[in-house]
Amino acid sequence: MTRQLPVLEVGGSHVTGALIDLGAADPVGRTVRRPLDSSADAAAIMGTLLEVGRRLGAEPTSAWAVAFPGPFDYVAGVGRFADVGKFDALYGVDVRAALAEGLEFPAESFRFLNDADAFGLGVWAEGEQTGRLVCLTLGTGVGSAFVADGLTVDQGDTVPPDAEMHFTTWQGKPLEDTVSHRAIVRAYAAASGVTVPGVREVVQRSRAGDAAAAEALRSAFTALGAAVAPWLDRFGATDLAFGGSMAAAWDVLEPAIAAGLRSALHSPMPRMLVAPDTERAALIGAAFSARRY
Repeated sequence: MTRQLPVLEVGGSHVTGALIDLGAADPVGRTVRRPLDSSADAAAIMGTLLEVGRRLGAEPTSAWAVAFPGPFDYVAGVGRFADVGKFDALYGVDVRAALAEGLEFPAESFRFLNDADAFGLGVWAEGEQTGRLVCLTLGTGVGSAFVADGLTVDQGDTVPPDAEMHFTTWQGKPLEDTVSHRAIVRAYAAASGVTVPGVREVVQRSRAGDAAAAEALRSAFTALGAAVAPWLDRFGATDLAFGGSMAAAWDVLEPAIAAGLRSALHSPMPRMLVAPDTERAALIGAAFSARRY
């Protein structure tokens, strides 16, 4: 088998493909990125994935790693999206079979994993971690991965259901009713009477001295810190890493997250870090996972 593993990293607005050589000083080789409309029909979505895959020029003996957001049946390679606001057209679609046919590779060549798990494994692999790592991706919502000894942990009483923080609650409501793009925009609108396109604008207004924007962010991310703290205790986390689009505002988010953690943690404060490139980490992590097969 070639040392270069082809990887597809699928997000709500893009597909990135890369050839990854985990033995190289810089593991990320040839890269292809295309915009993706996750609200499009199945043919359009799969067409974009196939375009990116074909442009990689993967060796015929390659095993593919495909990082996909959930809900997704990662063993079967079938979409389970329903009323989640993205990829609904892939509900029940055999993505593995479609990739195998379109890219002309055997179906067994394709291995799927959760995108947050791919990110977590990439942070682990690049950071040469030795402790227990929890990763949170802050984008449209909250993604999570729990990593121990280079393996993701998604079962047992030390992690949330399926290791997904978005299945947890805060003050009796789903966590993402408090910490998500829509929740933060809604909170700011309620306080200010102004509806902005997204969290980026709330961050910009906070940095410019807007008190309502600062409070919307402080409230959301203090809640995130307090909500994840019990799981850090249970998992015995030594490190807590952040990625995703909202992590670019770390200077604004970090004080609130730290305050939330301090209010609820019983174990020592974990080392907090921000991945400089979430996409790169996910590509490397997907290859790191697939290499074991």
